[in-house]
Amino acid sequence: MSNERRLEVLRAIVQDYVSTSEPVGSKALLERHQLGVSAATIRNDMAALEDEGLIAAPHTSAGRVPTDAGYRVFVDRLSQVRPLTPSQRRAIQAFLAESIDLDDIVERTARLLASLTQQAAVMQYPSLRRSRVRHIECLAMTPTRAMLVVILDSGRIEQRTVEFAHPVAESDDFVARLRGRLNAETDGLLLAEAARGLSLLREAFEPERRADVDAVVETITAVFGEEREERVVLAGTANLARAGTDGLHVQPVLDALEEHIVILRLMSNLAEDAEAHDQVTVRIGAENPHEGLHSTSLVTTSYGPDAVAALGVLGPTRMDYPQTMANVRAVARYVSQLIES
Repeated sequence: MSNERRLEVLRAIVQDYVSTSEPVGSKALLERHQLGVSAATIRNDMAALEDEGLIAAPHTSAGRVPTDAGYRVFVDRLSQVRPLTPSQRRAIQAFLAESIDLDDIVERTARLLASLTQQAAVMQYPSLRRSRVRHIECLAMTPTRAMLVVILDSGRIEQRTVEFAHPVAESDDFVARLRGRLNAETDGLLLAEAARGLSLLREAFEPERRADVDAVVETITAVFGEEREERVVLAGTANLARAGTDGLHVQPVLDALEEHIVILRLMSNLAEDAEAHDQVTVRIGAENPHEGLHSTSLVTTSYGPDAVAALGVLGPTRMDYPQTMANVRAVARYVSQLIES
């Protein structure tokens, strides 16, 4: 749509419909917006927008409402995402700063997004496939036992104990040497790459210590291979009930949300498609591949180093897109800072 005036009319219709939930007529547009044209011109523009499939008349109402295609044009033409106020930013930062571990970060973030947007919030746990090793600590607990701490750049911290076949004397620097080699072979690498780097680590140690090295490598590799990242956390699904009057088919949406694998696959694809942390993706109506979500819009972005996962909100297509996009992007920024600190 190249006519800038018609774009202004569409923008006004979207804004009014989101604000009032009532179909918008030409008279209301004249009263609420400084469009600088006559009522006849606005009616002509609305007729053209309807011909293009961007607005439609619900039932027998004289007003018009945006279609999914209309929302898409509106979102694509947003000149800027509405910035958050300083008090909103401080509140987000303070709430997330109280997190004590990765599980707490994920739970708090989902609740925060649901509260900010009054929609259903979805947050994917950081994917191990896209995580990198930040540090591996190896600490002697007893002469025959050591504590392994694996720290990933996604914020995940895993602790394991390992038993040595032969006691380690106080004068033996085996644990310190092992720690150094573990980090030299894994630092900054994706987990699959790090596992390959560890596979030949035993050759760097004396024969009598190779069984112990193998035990440590096996333990760490098992951590790398765990599938617990295939999880999503939902919050605010009760918000969808009140959205039933917004054309949202609640039960199919709830059914889709219960199928976590559907949401997980969708969020994983969005995280992998993101070109930058600040890129906010909006899928409107039938753009969502799952039929149960065709009455919704999904606003998401990636978070963490290397876009390790995605977070976002799901709600009716009649949503405040500029504010929702701003909330999603701001929360993702703070979560990324928290994880990377």
